[in-house]
Amino acid sequence: MIKISGAIVLYRNDRKVLLGAINSFLRSTLVDTLFLVDNSPDSTLADIVQNPRVVYIHNPSNPGFGAAHNIALRKAMENGSKYHLVLNPDVYYNESVLENLTTFLEKNDSIGNVMPKVLYPDGQNQYLCKLLPTPYDWIGRRFNPLRSMVDKRNETFELRFSGYDKIMDVPYLSGCFMYLRISALEKVGMFDEGIFMYGEEADLCRRLIDGGYRTVFYPKVEIFHHFEKGSHKSWRLTKIGMQSAIYYFNKWGWFFDKRRRQINRRALRNLRG
Repeated sequence: MIKISGAIVLYRNDRKVLLGAINSFLRSTLVDTLFLVDNSPDSTLADIVQNPRVVYIHNPSNPGFGAAHNIALRKAMENGSKYHLVLNPDVYYNESVLENLTTFLEKNDSIGNVMPKVLYPDGQNQYLCKLLPTPYDWIGRRFNPLRSMVDKRNETFELRFSGYDKIMDVPYLSGCFMYLRISALEKVGMFDEGIFMYGEEADLCRRLIDGGYRTVFYPKVEIFHHFEKGSHKSWRLTKIGMQSAIYYFNKWGWFFDKRRRQINRRALRNLRG
């Protein structure tokens, strides 16, 4: 039997919203273990659910999003998981999602990460399929006052022109729902713990691609995401986002990044035909 695990990183979450994510995962009969890694200073969420498939880990040192997920990933590897779901606490979906994605992964050994269609609770599409970011994409769009320029760039950067209606290879998939092949992570590594929050999924997707794996958008199933750009509402989170950007571009290259251009051009060429 295939072992499937998942993890949600917590930090003072709304209990009702969090339960939606937990119950979505546990509704699947395929799943083995859900790790709740709680970065909150207290353990008030420890009693959020009583289920033998749930493992609660209090981690008040709060090392960051990626580092907390790595705690669960190490345990998933030790337990022999074949696939592992990195799940945001504000996502919910029906029981057929993991079944369909697992079947898709079983038929496609080259895929290291797959993401379904992501919708707002009102049914509108979230544009979470992206190219690998340039400094402008990550920083410039945030502060550009000319909406028309941002919208024009988003047509390409967020692959809006594709219609989000077909299976496609995407350089950078959202971290809200990353369904990962464990053997791929054993080859390329887990999340880079130098990134506290924001951008760790771009870094991991890039390493998966460089490791010979595909990162794929699969719109035949859909999930719902209570999406809020926290970094746009809080100076503290904006600062964290800027620090992550600096780390990421110092690692991969700022303006002269040949590999980024190669990956992005290939993705655009395949989508545009």
